[in-house]
Amino acid sequence: MLALRLSAPWLLPMDGPPIRDGALLVGEDGRIAAVGPEAAVAIPERATREHFTDGVLIPGLVNTHTHLELTGLAGAVVEDDFADWIRHLRRVKQERGPDHFLEAARAGVRRCFEAGITTVADTGDSGAVIRALAEAGGSGIAYQEVFGPHPDIAAESMAGLRRRVEELRAHETARVRLGVSPHAPYTVSGPLYRMVAEYARAEGLPVAVHLAESLAESAFLRGDGPFVEGWLRRAIPLPADLAHGWRDGGPMPATPVEWLDRFGVLGPDTLCIHLVQVSGPDIARLAARGVGVAHCPRSNRRHGHGDAPLGALLGAGLRVGVGTDSEVSLGPTDLLADARAARGLAGCSAGAALALVTTDAARAIGLSDEIGSLAPGKWGDVVAVRTGRVDTAEAIEAAVLAGRPVGATWVAGREVFRDHRGAQLP
Repeated sequence: MLALRLSAPWLLPMDGPPIRDGALLVGEDGRIAAVGPEAAVAIPERATREHFTDGVLIPGLVNTHTHLELTGLAGAVVEDDFADWIRHLRRVKQERGPDHFLEAARAGVRRCFEAGITTVADTGDSGAVIRALAEAGGSGIAYQEVFGPHPDIAAESMAGLRRRVEELRAHETARVRLGVSPHAPYTVSGPLYRMVAEYARAEGLPVAVHLAESLAESAFLRGDGPFVEGWLRRAIPLPADLAHGWRDGGPMPATPVEWLDRFGVLGPDTLCIHLVQVSGPDIARLAARGVGVAHCPRSNRRHGHGDAPLGALLGAGLRVGVGTDSEVSLGPTDLLADARAARGLAGCSAGAALALVTTDAARAIGLSDEIGSLAPGKWGDVVAVRTGRVDTAEAIEAAVLAGRPVGATWVAGREVFRDHRGAQLP
């Protein structure tokens, strides 16, 4: 690959102030070699050169929670009750085969590139997303889901996860990493949580968990609510009934956060998804464990969960990024719409909201050394956004957050999307 030199009226590096008349150079290795004012960035003789006349260059966006294998299923599940929605989604997935999920994942990756998203933290059980990311030369972490609500089948579920991880590791690349995801407290037993956490740490695999998402989840751990009915119907012992049989002993945890902490799940390599139903003590516990957080404001509202205490999570020093969740919940992916919703919750600036889908998001998933900002040494993941003429640094951040059209997207200096308008070659 030739070196790539890009320039525009504005460059938004995200680890420093916006640069008027900025440029950057991506080397032949796909990493950024230089960033700065136009006059300060060299023009190698053999580099591909491109100048965007009507906008800004920004880092590739980072989506901290997706389900790309569900792309194209918008409107397929419409229940308002969350437990019913989960059950219907499970039936919809059972009706589809591996080929469907692979094509859906491929379409999801393409839609991400079109939206300026170059890295995803994806959870799914089909194994399709890691393959689709690798094929497309994408970037991200594909967390392989595991389920198993009955304690008696924990070893069987764990053995199945091990086999699946061994198969899927063939698709790992320098930019695509495999992780594991014990799904949620209402689909995973305590013993299985412990097994997965111990396995992940031994194998160096990052972990993602849906946690404290709904009131129904919290009620379930108390032995109440809509999830309990399904467990009783399948003759699965409830967590509250097993409290005295836990290896650790002690009283029944009061919250989902305490529940996962009991089984050693929470740590710096853990991404906690949603965290709507969390209290001050929960937040302090999460901060002490050093977890990352995927905040999905529009999905939380769609399912009636309420708003996560984003300001408190940020104030506690947690590593927080924003995610979109699945198209089943919200329709086509719009990460900047979620960033705008997060801004409303946190009462922050446009720049701080953009950080939740760039620098902060990269920190949340443990990739801040590689992505999230336009800085020498990081991967050349770049997006050209058509903002039109903008005269101030503050206005450029607001224009990007507003969701102006994406003109082109590059991953490691390789073009992955172009709308063929607004670019000029020198």
